Amino acid sequence: MGFLKKLLLKIDNTFFRWCVRKIYPQYKRPINGYLEHYKVLWTYVFMQKVLGFNRKVPWPVDFRSRIIGWEFIEKGIICDPGDNLGTYINACGGLKFGDNVELGPNITIVTTNHYKYDVRKTSNKKGVIIGNNVWIGSHCVILPGAVIGDEVTIGAGCVIDKEIPSKSTVVRGDDSIKIIPKTKDYEWDIYKEELT
Repeated sequence: MGFLKKLLLKIDNTFFRWCVRKIYPQYKRPINGYLEHYKVLWTYVFMQKVLGFNRKVPWPVDFRSRIIGWEFIEKGIICDPGDNLGTYINACGGLKFGDNVELGPNITIVTTNHYKYDVRKTSNKKGVIIGNNVWIGSHCVILPGAVIGDEVTIGAGCVIDKEIPSKSTVVRGDDSIKIIPKTKDYEWDIYKEELT
């Protein structure tokens, strides 16, 4: 590795890392293997913190995403809901993300709905819980009352409105989703990573 590259890496892991921590207090990602700190700043800060798209959210959110009720989101490490483009989250009914949750582009998560006999009111069904080590593919919809276990992979285009057991893969079927048990444990031990 050349001198200049080492110098830039040192600046990224000191000064730019410090900047990310100050601007995004809930950003907890591995120091290596995700985005370099300067890229986090370049990709998100201007649109989010200067122009005001999702300004108050204390983690990086893409300007093409919308987070409503961010203060009702409880999230773990290696999880930044809305950092991918086109995410829509209404968390007003309560939303809990575990550790290491990744959302593909154009996902919708809704934690409460309208009462069907008077749309000015909300229904009794509220909240969504998503476990640890979960990947949700693009164009998925997660509806109120959904509970997604640990080590779950949800394929693109699925609509989830019920409990999904841990260690499973969910794919679209002809008439409904199919839940396929996984045969191996999750391999990456996220708790051994040094985080920003």
